[in-house]
Amino acid sequence: MAVVEPLDEDEMETGLRDAVQFFKGPLGVVPNSVRTMAHRPEIARAFTALNIAVMTNHGAVTGELKRLLGYVTSFVSGCRYCQAHTILGSERFGASEERLNDAWNFEDSPHFTESEKAALAFAHAAAQVPNGVTPEIEARLRAHWSDGDIVEIMGVIALFGYLNRWNDSMGSALEDLPVETAERLLTGSGWEVGKHR
Repeated sequence: MAVVEPLDEDEMETGLRDAVQFFKGPLGVVPNSVRTMAHRPEIARAFTALNIAVMTNHGAVTGELKRLLGYVTSFVSGCRYCQAHTILGSERFGASEERLNDAWNFEDSPHFTESEKAALAFAHAAAQVPNGVTPEIEARLRAHWSDGDIVEIMGVIALFGYLNRWNDSMGSALEDLPVETAERLLTGSGWEVGKHR
């Protein structure tokens, strides 16, 4: 059960209600996490602006890869809420069924390029506590990505670090669409809805 119940959209300030409509494009819903943040509109507004800035493509990191980076970060953190959201977002941004099925096991998959594997390995290490980024992982990342792209990659990892803590601690309830997608695509990784009912 959620620690704080999310607000209905019609309970939000008008300006905030308009801003959070952004999430319906990538996810089909305004997430319960954002609707919970709306109890303090400035937090929800700042988070929405950060999400837009981080998830907008400025270089070679695609929208699909950004969602897969979020998935790997959430997989390492154990946040089932964000795993479901990011796998849904990856699918909506064009990830093939093979890539979605292999996202949790990307290193052994033939469906990812070496540059994508380097970014996903960095996400995997950066999400660990304590942090697992080594000089070798850093060198592998730098061999494939520009400084600007690395900033975007790290932005996604940090954004989902925030969301992983928020949703696991707050017990955010998963919406139907992410649950359906996760049940279809993530059973091989051991995914279950857990506390996010």
